[in-house]
Amino acid sequence: MVKVLVTGGIGYIGSHTCVQMIQAGIDPIIVDNLSNAKIEVLSRIHALTDKTPVFYHGDIRDEAFLDKVFAEHNIDAVIHF
Repeated sequence: MVKVLVTGGIGYIGSHTCVQMIQAGIDPIIVDNLSNAKIEVLSRIHALTDKTPVFYHGDIRDEAFLDKVFAEHNIDAVIHF
């Protein structure tokens, strides 16, 4: 399965994109610092798709954090919101 890192994936546009990705058979991996979003969106994604994407609460400016995310997943692409 194709894995796509979606930064800002809990926000309005990012979450809608993740729903579409899941419906298309793509596996989103979400990174969001929740500065402009609420964690409850993750449960809404699940309600719409019956799948809960992998979620990391963190900031993309934290290099060590991002290294960990990339080390744990074989990421094929990145979408940044």
